[in-house]
Amino acid sequence: MIKRKSEMVDEVRENMKGGQGSAIVTEVMKKGEYKGNARLVATITLNQNCSIGEHLHEGEEEIFYILEGEAEYNDNGNIVTLKQGDSCICVGGQKHSVANKNKEILKLFAVILTY
Repeated sequence: MIKRKSEMVDEVRENMKGGQGSAIVTEVMKKGEYKGNARLVATITLNQNCSIGEHLHEGEEEIFYILEGEAEYNDNGNIVTLKQGDSCICVGGQKHSVANKNKEILKLFAVILTY
């Protein structure tokens, strides 16, 4: 299966998970287009001063891969800077958040796997 960018829809989510501003979520593949146990396979774009609020993952884990920009990542209360090419994972029972404090856009590839 091949899916072109023109077939993908951007969804604007305001105050995602209690965060600030807007997150633009573009599902790269939608559930039903794959057979695995993923809840989300998408890019997430955050403009300056936008964020995804702190939230807990239960029965699932989320992987972020930084495609563009720089992220302020909260890993269970430990704040770190992630740059293009860096990745992180939030496993079940843990919490995280991500913010863009820079003028350039922050673009993440995100996968949420369920178990």
